[in-house]
Amino acid sequence: MQFLIKMIIKIILAVILLLAVVLCGLIIHGSLTVYKPNEKEIITIENKGKPKVVPNELSLLIWNVGYCGLGKEMDFFYDGGKTVYGSRNLIENYFAQNKAYLTKHTNTDFVLLQEVDRNSWRSHKINQYKAFNELLNNHTTAFATNYKVQFLPYPFNKPMGKIWSGLASYSKYQPIESMRYQFPGSYAWPKANYLLKRCFLLQRFTTQNQKELVVINTHNSAYDSGGSLKKEEMAYLKNVLLQEYDKGNYIIAGGDWNQIPFNFNNTTFKKTEDSYHQIPIPKNYLPNNWQWVYDAATPTNRKLAAPYQPAHTFTTIIDFYLLSPNIKVLAVKTDSLAFESSDHQPVNLKIKLN
Repeated sequence: MQFLIKMIIKIILAVILLLAVVLCGLIIHGSLTVYKPNEKEIITIENKGKPKVVPNELSLLIWNVGYCGLGKEMDFFYDGGKTVYGSRNLIENYFAQNKAYLTKHTNTDFVLLQEVDRNSWRSHKINQYKAFNELLNNHTTAFATNYKVQFLPYPFNKPMGKIWSGLASYSKYQPIESMRYQFPGSYAWPKANYLLKRCFLLQRFTTQNQKELVVINTHNSAYDSGGSLKKEEMAYLKNVLLQEYDKGNYIIAGGDWNQIPFNFNNTTFKKTEDSYHQIPIPKNYLPNNWQWVYDAATPTNRKLAAPYQPAHTFTTIIDFYLLSPNIKVLAVKTDSLAFESSDHQPVNLKIKLN
């Protein structure tokens, strides 16, 4: 009997030791392969040879496509759900729907996308960026990586594995410059090895009056319960915005802010599902003549604690535009797609440069 007990103890200790070795190995691997971008990096432009001067009236589209993996059937473990990633058939279906929508917007001047995968387990290694490039082949294209992990071991029962994703900006005009700006702030080690390196993609264009139009594609931190990362990111962005405006430039920033505008009521679209706290952008973040632009009648984002249920799922607005005072808003509209192929909905904007 004592021999059996000793054997059981030895087996348990061996399993614990093996798990500790595996865990240490994964942490060491993550530390050695961690993605470390510089604060500023020049982004290579594809599909060159477009007009170099932008007209005074322009159209834009922002959309977090959710790596074509977070359609209406999906929940997500990191948002209170259980699912890690969907089947290949489901991902391909969402991907096809997203492409079909973008096909209708090949004449839009600027298309700013977030969570576009290039080579990730979660999207079954479909190169979405390449496919969108082929679809929007009358645009110049730029890609800024914000998530690059060789192997994410979590959750342990179904690891996320390899991830390569980022921001994709498409323009009908040739930019003077395309630059990736790394946001400040980070989670503690070793968690930081496996999470996004948040950034924004800034492109500048020549206007008809020889000033510059600055177009920013941003995707700010999520799952930042205390809001400390968001504060650092927004302070950093504010400096860039004010510097550009002081030069006399036009500025458009759009994307997934993971925050609500200061003047938006978070319970506007409240359903039976409990709401969740969202940090509003401070009212005094910028002078009053700067413009937060969104369609107040239509939500842009849904909670992923469960598959989408129109009468139940909590929805809100975290995808919108920020415009400098020298730009006039002509129209803004969020297309209601019933969250069929993404947990976000696209927001269209028409503007005029004063």
